[in-house]
Amino acid sequence: MRAVVQNDKNRAYGAKRIRGGIAVLALAAVASGCAQPGGSPVRPASGQQPLQAPPARALDSYATKLRVAYAARVAAAKRWGLASVPLTAPPPPARKPRITAREGFEVDGQEELNLPPVFTTVPTRQKVVFLTIDDGAEKDPAFLRMMSDLKIPFTAFLSGFLIKDDYAYFKKMQDLGIVLNNHTLTHPYLPGLSYRQQKHEICGMQDVIEKHYGKRPTVFRPPFGNYNQDTLRAAKSCGIKYAPIWDEEVFVDHWEYREDDQDLHPGDIVLTHFRGRSEWNGTMVDDMRRFLSKVTAKGYAVARLEDYL
Repeated sequence: MRAVVQNDKNRAYGAKRIRGGIAVLALAAVASGCAQPGGSPVRPASGQQPLQAPPARALDSYATKLRVAYAARVAAAKRWGLASVPLTAPPPPARKPRITAREGFEVDGQEELNLPPVFTTVPTRQKVVFLTIDDGAEKDPAFLRMMSDLKIPFTAFLSGFLIKDDYAYFKKMQDLGIVLNNHTLTHPYLPGLSYRQQKHEICGMQDVIEKHYGKRPTVFRPPFGNYNQDTLRAAKSCGIKYAPIWDEEVFVDHWEYREDDQDLHPGDIVLTHFRGRSEWNGTMVDDMRRFLSKVTAKGYAVARLEDYL
């Protein structure tokens, strides 16, 4: 359908033109994948500027912008070998959910000491999941291009000994809007260390990230998902507020699940790693293709974890 632009002849014609423009807009929105199966709306992803509906006189221009944006997303999905265009997440919640420690994942003194909560899922009814990537071993430029082209947000948890050979790679990542968080200096089994040693691992990585990327994180992931009270006490002393782990883990050739139903749930945190062919049977691009294909087929969008904390 194409709107015909000409001077209004009379009010009746003007009303008809507005209705036609709205129809174009509605068709463009549906075609853009802005609705999930069943008609539930999916709004623009965090970090993307949502297009605001303009006055009726500009409906044609707005519909054109929607068509262009969707065409770019279709082209990007095709370029990276995806069968379907990834869904876009709703805007960040105006009121952040209350994050508490998952039941059974607390430590002694969790509430009394106000320790950072360990959690695997963010409380939300929206069909979103959160992609988190650990350590920093593989530094694949194609991965950065893919995530930038597709506008997919993720959270990086970095270990000092793995990123020190190429700080610039993660600066490029940061420049794309990705938050760089703490995954310790040397990726040890933290419960096997003293409080002082754990504090060195966590606070030392805070120093590294601040030095090279300008900001101390407030989010920390313990290596292997292992921790004790000393871990969370040390993390708190270093300025950490949250300690998310994960509910699912995706590899280049399979998924692993924490829950018995072996499925995704609204607000789940998904883990993967910076890995390539030297350790996996595929690249980070292959890994992301598997991840995005699964979540899109399940009707989920990928949201930015920090927007919910």
